[in-house]
Amino acid sequence: MENAIFAVVGAAILVWLITAFREKGAGGITYVQALKFTLLKFVFGIRHSGFDPKAEWKGPVVFIVLAQSSLDRAILKPFLPAQTFHVETEGEDATAQAMTLFKSVMAGHGITCVYLPPQVEASPETMGLLAEIGAVAREASARIVPIFIRGTRFSLFSHWKQAQAPRSLLPQVVMAAAPEFQLSGTSGQHLADQLLDGAANAKFRSVNLRQSLFEALVAAAKLYGPSREILEDALGARLSYRKLLIGVRVLAKRIEAMSKRGEAIGILLPNSTGVVVGMFAVASAGRVAAMLNYTAGPAAIVSALGTGNISTVLTSKGFIEKADLGGLIEKMKESGAKIVHVEELRESIGFMEKFRAFLLWRRAVAKSKPDDPAIVLFTSGSEGTPKGVVLSANSLVANAAQVDCRIDFSSEDTLFNVLPLFHSFGLLGGAFLPIYYGVRLFLYPSPLHYKLIPSLARKVAPTFMFGTDTFLNGYARAAKDGDFDSLRMIVAGAEAVKPETRKMYRDRFDALVVEGYGMTEASPVVAVNSATFSKDGSVGRLLTGMEMRIEPVEGIAEGGRLFIAGPNLMLGYLLGDKPGVVQPLASKWHDTGDIVSIDERGFISIKGRAKRFAKIAGEMISLGAVEMMVKQLWPEANHAAISLPDKRRGERIVLVTTQLPARKDELIAYSKRFGATEMMIPDDIVNVPEIPVLGSGKVDYTATTALVAGTVVV
Repeated sequence: MENAIFAVVGAAILVWLITAFREKGAGGITYVQALKFTLLKFVFGIRHSGFDPKAEWKGPVVFIVLAQSSLDRAILKPFLPAQTFHVETEGEDATAQAMTLFKSVMAGHGITCVYLPPQVEASPETMGLLAEIGAVAREASARIVPIFIRGTRFSLFSHWKQAQAPRSLLPQVVMAAAPEFQLSGTSGQHLADQLLDGAANAKFRSVNLRQSLFEALVAAAKLYGPSREILEDALGARLSYRKLLIGVRVLAKRIEAMSKRGEAIGILLPNSTGVVVGMFAVASAGRVAAMLNYTAGPAAIVSALGTGNISTVLTSKGFIEKADLGGLIEKMKESGAKIVHVEELRESIGFMEKFRAFLLWRRAVAKSKPDDPAIVLFTSGSEGTPKGVVLSANSLVANAAQVDCRIDFSSEDTLFNVLPLFHSFGLLGGAFLPIYYGVRLFLYPSPLHYKLIPSLARKVAPTFMFGTDTFLNGYARAAKDGDFDSLRMIVAGAEAVKPETRKMYRDRFDALVVEGYGMTEASPVVAVNSATFSKDGSVGRLLTGMEMRIEPVEGIAEGGRLFIAGPNLMLGYLLGDKPGVVQPLASKWHDTGDIVSIDERGFISIKGRAKRFAKIAGEMISLGAVEMMVKQLWPEANHAAISLPDKRRGERIVLVTTQLPARKDELIAYSKRFGATEMMIPDDIVNVPEIPVLGSGKVDYTATTALVAGTVVV
């Protein structure tokens, strides 16, 4: 027996020695490094991408690492050149010593690896250190190579608190390097931006984007623990990862039996554990989840069913009764849709089905590819007919990872989501992102319950919320002191955030309100501010992994029309002329239709929709800016600025408002204090009892224009 053990151990050592010799090759790696390298690959299953451990490196070179654990240095040593100086920066004394060593190595055109604190939301102190490192590296004309080691955050040697990252004895480790670059510019702030952007890029490249929605859910369950409670709703239902996946497996088998592979299944459910189970069950069955906006009205929903070629809709009897949607259901049935109630499915599930699901919760019912259609969302149609936007698992997983590369989330966080999952902001930010990154998720069915949400937030104690400026103002007015004290960040989108909103949450609740920007076609986040990168009045900087270009627009001196590209873009549109057929983008670029300006640090400011500009006497006037001005003058009323043809000046601006009285002389006087040009003053003012809105709460400009077109003489 002992001889057999010695023989096995000896054989393993021999294989290790031979493998290390082969790894050594002819590059810059030594045999000792190769021995460590092969051992680490065996122990942690290390995968690496973006660089060759055997490559020759000539200085000056700076490797930048957001160190996730004390293992990072031990793991990197076998991969980097033997002559690399490894520089730690934790602690004041260490920082001073690190800079002395770093300057010396750069002066000698050597190679360094600098280990920074683990967060992508770097502190002011870290940004100052990066500025100093950047100045020295730029002076030496050094090549910068960012590296990120994924997985060691969850090791026994993690730099994160255990509440922020559950521990694993042998976590899966992935090393990724972003493309090397050299620093440009002289501003310390700009140099720090470039270094942190590079580090975030390396982090993004370490993510496995080639996963289906179901596979990404299983991976999260393994990483954060199957028994971790991840999901709760306002009815008191609570699900751990395991319970969620068991429910998904049971429902997926039923969906498989009632539909064809690749078929779109409509989901008409409120924010609850049920909608999450249903969405992942559709994915597990190899079908496409079409999220239906139950506030859009029968005509819009029946139109969506036709555009998406949707013949089966998953809904709830209880929800239909409470929301008084009986008429909608009848219209859907008349269109030929089959209505499936989750209550009836639940009652018909037998013991053996549940038992099989308990055994097979990690397995999808049907395989799907990461770039297959996974989710269909329907645009609001605020400026035209709604379209179906087809998103793949790849685009959604990528967008969640991109946000995680800008804002630090952890399993210590709780997200309170009031935004509906039929809206792209609510779907990604309020479902996929928290579930994939171990953030406890609380779902609430309506953002309009201004009085109930603050008191419930006190009980849930969230650290994150999403919302719009309108909703946030409503919650703050209804809230008592202390209701939102647990919040550390609120991400707002869909409309501009007013300075008063930021100040209100900062002063009353010590919560940071940051603004973001996105669209359904981008899954949806394109840019977002953070604790590190924040500029009031902007929507933040472009997310990691994305590209943008600006095309000039006649009549606009500053900025232009924004085009974007990236892994988070949609597969294409579903249009009424070809139901169920994905019509892809003509190129990698998507025309956002937005007019933007970008400052020297990359902060994006939205000037308005291209369709929401009026061309008056050759000058482009933002209708959104007109609305903002009027809103500040008459804050209690609702307003919409539209443009109509004008024989003399091309177009004229019409203000549609609920303000009574709405005096033009008062508006003219205020416009001078506001700093508006004369052309921004509306030519006409039309009073209406109510501004038409869509189910999402946005102004319905098509209906508004039709409402007043006959009342204005041009």
